[in-house]
Amino acid sequence: MVYNPVSGHAAFKNRLDDVIESFQRRGIFLSVYRTCADDNSAFVECVKSSGAEGVIAAGGDGTLHAVINWLKKNSIELPVGVIGSGTSNDFAAYLHLDDEKLFDAVAEGRTRPVDLGLVNGAEYFINVTSAGVFTSIAHEVDSRLKNFLGKSAYYLRGLGELKNFKPITFDITADDKKFSVEAFLFLVLNSPSVAGFKNISSAAQIDDGLLDLLALKKCSVSSLVTLAKKILAGESVDGDENIFSVQAKTFKISSSAKLTSDLDGEAGDPLPLRIETLRRALNFFY
Repeated sequence: MVYNPVSGHAAFKNRLDDVIESFQRRGIFLSVYRTCADDNSAFVECVKSSGAEGVIAAGGDGTLHAVINWLKKNSIELPVGVIGSGTSNDFAAYLHLDDEKLFDAVAEGRTRPVDLGLVNGAEYFINVTSAGVFTSIAHEVDSRLKNFLGKSAYYLRGLGELKNFKPITFDITADDKKFSVEAFLFLVLNSPSVAGFKNISSAAQIDDGLLDLLALKKCSVSSLVTLAKKILAGESVDGDENIFSVQAKTFKISSSAKLTSDLDGEAGDPLPLRIETLRRALNFFY
């Protein structure tokens, strides 16, 4: 199990003994790795030498993102599970998997295959890749503020970005179809759970071999407020006139604007991006 000591309210370490006991009660020996801020190369060696049968990520979306990349980039094919204990736990929330169900799934070896995204042939993501207004907030908010305020820290930081709310022209190729979209931001989704909202798009599925691109088109402030109310109410944005949407296996996205992408809440490559769907590339404890 990999745990992030600063995720969420930095409180997971207080649960550590209970989690170990829960696994031991099911006949499972749990080896624990604590992430550090700089070099985590020891994790790969630990996994390779331990004979591990699976890996659990205890933290937020960023911790899960890191674990998947450590495994995939080192050709380690093991099932992965998640204990959502970060500020943002979108993928864990989508699965509706509480701790006890996860522990049982691990004990029984129950997994399901899920898709992954691959950006520029180098970096994997499991939930979302994005760029545009607001999308850099997750890695700009101070960790102490996130631990104190939770998701509110993101929204407060977002208010400070309103002055930069200007549309951007994105050139998008979705498989063999080309589009030019004037938008504030885009999201490429694997699951419909993003930024704490659980039903952004009813079309997004984690095992259909497709990714779903949503772009918030240039619109008036009143239209933006109406759309925000819809999202806050837990409604999907399907069919909304201010949303451009398209499904594809592969996307190419570019812009004349200088933008850096965000992958599962972590800083990614600058545009242009080539995003591929890797169908059922990971077995997930479920």
